[in-house]
Amino acid sequence: VGESETKLECLLNNNKNSDFCAPLTSFDWNEVDPNLLGTSSIDTTCTIWGLETGQIVGRTNLISGFVKTQLIAHDKEVYDIAFSRAGGGRDLFASVGADGSVRMFDLRHLEHSTIIYEDEFHRALLRLSWNKQDPNYLATFAMDGQEVIILDVRMPCFPVAKLSNHKAQVNGVAWAPHSSCHICTAADDYQALIWDIQQMPRPIEDPILAYTAEGEINQIQWASTQPDWVAIGYNNFMEILRV
Repeated sequence: VGESETKLECLLNNNKNSDFCAPLTSFDWNEVDPNLLGTSSIDTTCTIWGLETGQIVGRTNLISGFVKTQLIAHDKEVYDIAFSRAGGGRDLFASVGADGSVRMFDLRHLEHSTIIYEDEFHRALLRLSWNKQDPNYLATFAMDGQEVIILDVRMPCFPVAKLSNHKAQVNGVAWAPHSSCHICTAADDYQALIWDIQQMPRPIEDPILAYTAEGEINQIQWASTQPDWVAIGYNNFMEILRV
């Protein structure tokens, strides 16, 4: 990305027999090793890509990508993938999918995976998000679900908390970048809610802050370098909110 133009630097395509591959549903860039990124796909797989910087040509570095590993991660479509900061932040990642499970993988031992959680109603899980300060915790939510599920990887299979104040389906979740006990959720009920979860495992009854937008909120991000700001997207608008 330059001041006057944006150009394609590298195309990642794992399908050698065609110009097309199965649709991708999400990707995550490893924060510790910027040469690693992961993608999830409707073909039940997760792919970990490596990036290589070649020799300098003119003023640019040639960048190429290659598949480090591709694995069948779920029994059905995979909808999200995210690297964990645990264990050095390079090798652990988790995924969620249409089979209703959260699964955790280690790049050093891909012959095994750990099922962290399975939805009791077998609903598809759409997104997951790791706690930015405490990698033991992650959040997820189900398709058409009105609650956000908080999981502790040290106690798999059972949620440590459920955030249930939304009145319509949840679309997004974002952990605070500076606090291990604050999380923001957004939903079709026009609301963005910030929760304090430090009293877990006792039930979390109500959020500590609420904002009502003028439409169904479909995306939310908490600024990593400016933690006083949260951005939401709804309809054809984006709003930046001061916490």
